[in-house]
Amino acid sequence: MKYNVKIGIIGGSGLDNPDLFKDATEQKVITPYGEPSDLLLSGKLNGIDCVLLARHGRNHSISPTNINYRANIWALKHLGCTHIIASSATGSLKEEIKPGDLVILDSFIDLTKKRELTMFNKDDKVIHIPIEPAFCSTTRNIIIETAQSLGIHVHQTGTAVVIEGPRFSTKAESNLYRSWNADLVNMTLAPEVVLAKEAGLLYATIAMATDYDCWREATEKVNVANVVKVFQENVKKITKLFIEVVPKIAEKNWDVEIDELNNLIQESVQSK
Repeated sequence: MKYNVKIGIIGGSGLDNPDLFKDATEQKVITPYGEPSDLLLSGKLNGIDCVLLARHGRNHSISPTNINYRANIWALKHLGCTHIIASSATGSLKEEIKPGDLVILDSFIDLTKKRELTMFNKDDKVIHIPIEPAFCSTTRNIIIETAQSLGIHVHQTGTAVVIEGPRFSTKAESNLYRSWNADLVNMTLAPEVVLAKEAGLLYATIAMATDYDCWREATEKVNVANVVKVFQENVKKITKLFIEVVPKIAEKNWDVEIDELNNLIQESVQSK
């Protein structure tokens, strides 16, 4: 089957600028799971059909726990997206990942507690979907190659610990995550990445380290003001990467990857 590539962009703080798009139209989508975080903005980015969604709402009014992740993913799928590329602010758990650095995640540890974790929770089916690899390897490689061509340094792998939030970690928690050899701490990656896979969407995240969480004695402990400051100082870099990577994704034939993911989902469903 031949698929027409359409890219969903889930923007964190600073990456939900509607001026990125040409010929943009707003759409309100009602899903079986309720309303998404905000209106969805459909338009062209660098000539490619895209849909932009502000994860926390355009006024950043939705707490990580209260984001309707299922509605967000369903809405992007409903509007014809084949891919999702997302951005997310994160805390660094490694000395070598400095505030402002970009990390192309390849794994995660889910410590969330209060979120709906699957699209498949009806009585007539159970799905045990293999999550590894959690992120689309091909999309990740395109992002890495594009960053290199632009002279933007990225860490090519990374594991994020996803916490419930909205509070930040204690020092003991931060050091525990470091003992697991995790690279970043985050509040929004899960269940977003899992739901995208269940929906048959090829998903990748560009994470930005905004702070050193609270483990590092030599620096100020994480706080909202510094997180926003670092993200705003570096948002042009991540926006440039998004703009250039979209046509790179669109020029590839994705039939094999999409069919493989759809087959994986079908094989994982067990009917009663």
